[in-house]
Amino acid sequence: MTTRRPVIGITGPDHGGLAAWWFSALAIRRAGGRPLRIRPSRPADIAQLDGLILGGGADVSPRLYGQRKQARPKRITDRGASGWRRLIGLILFPLVAGLRRLLTTKHGGPDQARDAIEQQLIGQARERDLPMLGICRGMQLINVALGGSLHQQLRGFYDEYPAIRSVLPRKRVSIKAGTRIAALLGEGDCWVNALHSQAIDELAADMTVAACEPNGIVQAIEGADGPWLIGVQWHPEYLPQRKRQQALFRALVQAAQDKDR
Repeated sequence: MTTRRPVIGITGPDHGGLAAWWFSALAIRRAGGRPLRIRPSRPADIAQLDGLILGGGADVSPRLYGQRKQARPKRITDRGASGWRRLIGLILFPLVAGLRRLLTTKHGGPDQARDAIEQQLIGQARERDLPMLGICRGMQLINVALGGSLHQQLRGFYDEYPAIRSVLPRKRVSIKAGTRIAALLGEGDCWVNALHSQAIDELAADMTVAACEPNGIVQAIEGADGPWLIGVQWHPEYLPQRKRQQALFRALVQAAQDKDR
């Protein structure tokens, strides 16, 4: 008897986001699932889905957590990387870096249509106990949808530790023992990439912190109880060569299969 491949919805914007979609879809296929692209102009019925990925992209609108938009500071850059390290990175990972730069469309601000459809999907997925994985913006939106808030900008958080913005795994985060993520990636230090400009401030009541940077910025969260729910601030889809990172997608697909039985 052939086991049905679970359908995993992957959200993204109407314009741009092709690199994130391709790499996320590849990760889901490798894990045994069937990816389904979801955008504001092409929504999906929650009944079609066995699991959900909330992808990265534009900043979450501050109005969703009761704040006004703050002036945008200078973009956080990879200050700690020298020219030769950037060159080596591009030589070693031309597919990831090249495709992302080619296919990512710069956004000028919050995407209200996307905020709305993703908030609806989060609520519906929670009602149906569907497993969810939030990536970067997706983690942030899950936290906001469940009652938390965000730091709109990270200026001042990197006075002691160099700010890193890189598709390569150059940021060190600490994974907390006893968490679901620790069971997948291992406890202690883990090297990840970093493309975010916002971060979690107040944590939603139903969530727990699973990983942090040395300066305290939250890098991963997960549901304290209930169905499989994990959010990461980094982009595991851009690390297809790292088995530890692909374990997140395998666990999501497995959770979707287990629920379907």
